[in-house]
Amino acid sequence: MTELIGWMNTTFGSHNIEWKQVVLIGMTPFFLLGFAIEWQIMRKRGTRHSFDWKENFTNLSLGSSYQVFELAMHVLVVGAAVFWFWDHRFFTIPINGWTLLPIFLGVEFCYYWFHRCSHRVRWFWTAHVVHHSSENMNMTTAMRQSMLYVITGWWLFFTPLILLGVHPTVVFILYACNLSYQFFIHTESVGKLHPILEYLFDTPSNHRAHHGRNDCYIDKNYGGVLIIFDRMFGTYVEERESVDYGIKRQVYSQNPLTLNFHEFIDMWRDVVRPGSLPQRLKHLWAPPEYERPPSDLTTQASIESKPSRE
Repeated sequence: MTELIGWMNTTFGSHNIEWKQVVLIGMTPFFLLGFAIEWQIMRKRGTRHSFDWKENFTNLSLGSSYQVFELAMHVLVVGAAVFWFWDHRFFTIPINGWTLLPIFLGVEFCYYWFHRCSHRVRWFWTAHVVHHSSENMNMTTAMRQSMLYVITGWWLFFTPLILLGVHPTVVFILYACNLSYQFFIHTESVGKLHPILEYLFDTPSNHRAHHGRNDCYIDKNYGGVLIIFDRMFGTYVEERESVDYGIKRQVYSQNPLTLNFHEFIDMWRDVVRPGSLPQRLKHLWAPPEYERPPSDLTTQASIESKPSRE
């Protein structure tokens, strides 16, 4: 494995290759095959209601724009930033049969916190909201991604592993494997699996619950491949009632620009609204549902309405 990584870096130039997107693009034939199988299964069941072809096309458009933008930003900014952390690493962890599983668990742990923050911190939610804005569930929903991820800083959550001494190529390839697995759990064609699998892994059932806007499902099941960290940190919920997909403030649009930027624009509108500076800035790091106390807006309005003494 170490020799393979060295060859990839020597051959392609480690700073300029976004290995996550390279792997995801390489997986595209398997993604399309999985979607075709899913569609056939649902067609035979007579339950094709989750296949809105206009929305499926929107999902593909969002996924394509996300990949192109991520590749460009990696070349311009992220690659250099990530390798700055690598140059300042504390250790150098070898890649072998003993270390690969712990590194995989480390990537899963970092992903759990990235995903959890993407729901509970509005700055990160402005990107992740795109993925949750579909009211249908099929494998193309996995491609419903935002161009803003690289701007809001998804890659920062994986820098602790790089500082500890895991090469960025290894981190991003394992993260891509994590995301590739998740593509196939965005489906209603698979019911609940064996209880042991449901207990350990992020299954289609567990992930359907994650996409629900039902009150019981909101902000649950953040795992990528595994569901064990949700069980450890109290964010696990079992799929029980029928899942209502979408977001609380649903956006009824198929326009990729609207879907990419609506929440980001709304966040900054809230920031610039009159009020005290701490309360205004809180919109950046507070949960998406945060609203300022009426007293803050009332006080500011009162100050602005007082006549000048000059």
